[in-house]
This record gives sequence, structure tokens and C-alpha cells, in this order.
Amino acid sequence: MHLKAQTVFSYSLLLLYAYFCYLMLLITLQYIPLDTDVAFLRIKQDEVALFYYPWAFFIHAYCSILVLPAGFTQFSPSLRKQLPQVHKWAGWLYLTVVLLLAGPTGIIIGIHANGGWSSQLGFCMLGLFWIYFSVMAWFKIKKGEVQQHRYFMYRSFALALSAITLRAWKYIIVAIWHPRPMDTYRLVAWLGWIGNLIIVEIIIIYLKRKQT
Repeated sequence: MHLKAQTVFSYSLLLLYAYFCYLMLLITLQYIPLDTDVAFLRIKQDEVALFYYPWAFFIHAYCSILVLPAGFTQFSPSLRKQLPQVHKWAGWLYLTVVLLLAGPTGIIIGIHANGGWSSQLGFCMLGLFWIYFSVMAWFKIKKGEVQQHRYFMYRSFALALSAITLRAWKYIIVAIWHPRPMDTYRLVAWLGWIGNLIIVEIIIIYLKRKQT
């Protein structure tokens, strides 16, 4: 009975994650073909006038289509055992996209974030930590330190999930407190990823204790 409940819970989480990925896909599709006068970009016209900002934004937005599915495959024990090559190549895809595309463009977008220096600092730190954790995951697997590689991948993917959690926090905060839009933006610039890191560190501590 316990095993059945655990299976139902696992599949429920998988379906929920797939649903959020679908929502992220819908957000991305708004910008295909390239359009600088739609959705979020309508309030960023000063930044759109900068030659580099639209390209950084589009690259970052399109990367979510690759990063979220590729990163999720890294945490399936059955996939690692039965299809190790899929696990390996999906991992390389994830790290390559984060390090060369999504991470750097995230920092560029963060520099121009709404809400002033507080939001800008929050999003830039998110980008820097995301790159750092991804680099460390790459270094650890190159050195054969598999367990440490997994821990850093957990941290990296927790920050990738901020694309989902910051939007969830936004809806929760607006629904309960109805703050001004810029105040909401300043809050989610930090809540969207710090909460994820706290959760993943708790998970890592639990896994370390379980091994001892």
C-alpha cells in the first residue's frame, strides 16, 4: 500500500512538472517568430532599443524549451541504469545550454530587470550561481566524483526551476496581498530561487545522512 501511494505521488509530480513545462512552452511560443512588441517585452521597449537586449532575451526564452526537459532527465535512476547514453547526452545538452546560452543571457537580462537594484541584484546572483553550480557539476563528473556531481546538478536544476517557481510565487503573492507590481517583482527576484536552494540543500543533507 505504501509503495502504491509512493508511485501515485511520483506520477503526480511528473504530471505536474509536465504541465508547468507546457505552460513555459506557451510563454515561449509568444515570441515565435521574433516579436519585440508582445507580452513582457511590451514594457521593456527602452531595453529593446539596445541592440543586444532582444537577442539575449530571445535566447534565454528559447532555452527553456531545452533546459527544463534535459535537466529533468538527469534525476531518473531507471534512465541512468537502462539508458546511460541518453542520461549522458541529455546532461551534456543541459550543461552546454546553461553555460553558453541561458546563464550568460540571464545575467544580461538581470542587469536590466524591473524593480531597481534589488531585483537586478537578485536576478544577477541567480545567473551567477546557476553558472557556478553547473561548472562545478561538470568539473566533478570529469574527476569521477559522481555523488558530488549529482549534488551540484541538484543545485543547478533547482535554479533552472526558478523559471517556474518565480511565476508561482508571483501568483501567490498577488492573490493574497495585492502589492504594487514593482514590489511583487522585487520579492520574486529573490523568492523564486532562494526557496528552491533551501529545499535542495535539505534534500542533499538528508541524502548524505542516509549514506552514513
